Amino acid sequence: MTRTITPRLRNLLLLLLAVTGTLLAGAGPASAHAALTGSDPAQGVVVAQPPARVSLTFSEKVAMNRDSLRVLDPQGRPVQTGTPANVRGTTYAVDLRSGLGRGTYTVTYQVVSADSHPVAGAYTFSVGAPSKTVVPDAATAVGGGVVGGLYAFGRYVSYAGFIVLAGGTAFVLVCWRRGAGVRALQRLVVGGWLALTAATLWLLLLRGSYTTTGTLADVFDLGLLGQVLQTKPGAALVSRLLLLAAAALFIAVLFGSYQRREEGAEKRDLTFGLGIGGAVVAAGLATSWAASEHASVGLQPGIAMPVDVVHLLAAAAWLGGLTALLVALYRAPAAAPVEAAAVRRFSRLAFGSVLVLVVTGVYQSWRQLGSWSAFTGTRYGQLLLAKIALVVLMVGIASASRRWTGRLTDRAAGSAEAEEAEAEKESVTASTAAGQDANAGDEGPADAGDARRAAQLARQRAAMDTARRKRLRDGDTGRYGLRRSVLAEAAVAVVLLAVTTALTQTESGRTEQEAARAATPARSATTAPNGSLTLPFDTGGADGKGVVSLDLDPARAGTNQLHLFVRKPDGRPFDVPEVKIALTLEAKKIGPLTVAAEHITTGHWSADSVQIPMAGDWKVAVTVRTSDIDEVTVSKNAQIG
Repeated sequence: MTRTITPRLRNLLLLLLAVTGTLLAGAGPASAHAALTGSDPAQGVVVAQPPARVSLTFSEKVAMNRDSLRVLDPQGRPVQTGTPANVRGTTYAVDLRSGLGRGTYTVTYQVVSADSHPVAGAYTFSVGAPSKTVVPDAATAVGGGVVGGLYAFGRYVSYAGFIVLAGGTAFVLVCWRRGAGVRALQRLVVGGWLALTAATLWLLLLRGSYTTTGTLADVFDLGLLGQVLQTKPGAALVSRLLLLAAAALFIAVLFGSYQRREEGAEKRDLTFGLGIGGAVVAAGLATSWAASEHASVGLQPGIAMPVDVVHLLAAAAWLGGLTALLVALYRAPAAAPVEAAAVRRFSRLAFGSVLVLVVTGVYQSWRQLGSWSAFTGTRYGQLLLAKIALVVLMVGIASASRRWTGRLTDRAAGSAEAEEAEAEKESVTASTAAGQDANAGDEGPADAGDARRAAQLARQRAAMDTARRKRLRDGDTGRYGLRRSVLAEAAVAVVLLAVTTALTQTESGRTEQEAARAATPARSATTAPNGSLTLPFDTGGADGKGVVSLDLDPARAGTNQLHLFVRKPDGRPFDVPEVKIALTLEAKKIGPLTVAAEHITTGHWSADSVQIPMAGDWKVAVTVRTSDIDEVTVSKNAQIG
């Protein structure tokens, strides 16, 4: 039968699409993994004089140790001194030895981002002129290799364990309370608890090597384990273990005293208490992910973390409940099959969970992508498209399951009548056999064989009763079709969970695009865009001469990023007390527009989101103050396209 889309449903879909488009079109900054967004000296640049230090700017705060930032000379020898330090915001710097020679230098970094993932990379700059250089691998195998693969496997098992644990218990409490006494469901939920506990311990051991050396031999290094316990991800893993202890008590009550109680007010009260306690424990477990990974950094973490918790709980209710339903359909005793009413309750629960997943997923996509182009132009966007396709496929299969559920309901009365008829038939057969036994007993005294025969008959009748129930259950075409469709859903869910795990370890689309722009080598003066200016200045005082280099990117109307460098005549960075920047479009009588630049490091100022209202020949004026009384304003026109 063809279904038509009602006006109300159509308007709801259009509203959802409009909200999605608005969010993605106007997305601001978000973060998932740190990415290198700036450096001084810049990548590929050739400087006249060796810099006093090297600074790196990341998209979010990172954790560093003594060896996190290294600078190597053309022969591959380290030339940095001291420990890297956070100089301002998300900018980190390390001092260099004095008297460095000419040639190409390599900067390597190995840090841990605020969302718990290791990030490594390298780039080069040259002093005087480029030369041959020894470029090592980008910070060894940190975050990859065998340890990285084992860590990713542990994350997959931990997500799967949580989904089965939380979703399985929700299925029992919300959809099928009789399932608390089904051994197969008990084994499923306990297996989820064991998987999550083992995976958490596994991740705790691997984490030190995963974020530092990347070598398997360091997995059992107690020194690294101690360092991990002092970090936010380490604390999250420990808190997860404590919550799992509470979950063990919850499981013991659910499959112990709860399932043995008779229906009544006391059991209803216990159901309510278990429901509240289970929800609190499940939310706490979900928070152990949200508080230490993507949702905890970037744009709107105060909103993103609760949204992430709700997203995880909805996924567990849907996918974990689906797994529990599959086990109930295949492994529940023939004498106590899962009822059609329980299947209908799960269908409603799954439908509500999918709606929650859609709403929270739209918000998460907005944070992590930032633009429509990131859907196809980044690995995160491509994985997200694959995840969306799998969810759509699962929803399509679920619609078939809902139809089979309806048929299961329609056939329930007929199946009951058939069961009663067959039971009555077997009762008559059993009565006849009993009568024959009785007549035989009248003819002579009972002997010891009669007791054995009676026990044998009882076992045969029990076996026949079980076989009859199983035959009636399996003969229900609605139940058979529901089994097949739920099995197909579960198969897709396994792949969906793998893609989701990969997403949590992948750099966000917005950050990946920022990193790609930062990785573009610095352009020489002969190919510089119109937004690049060089302005010599002389304030007239002592030590008052120097050069201002200013770069506007992309040098177009709209939002631009501005970098300003002040150097002495010999090329060394010059930290003057103050610089002021103003833009004027004299032809249109616009301006001067002042630009508030932030001091990043020695001789380097930066400003994000510089708004240029229209294209034209803009006058760029820079005021440089070298002392309390010595200052000068220099200007030059730049063609903004």
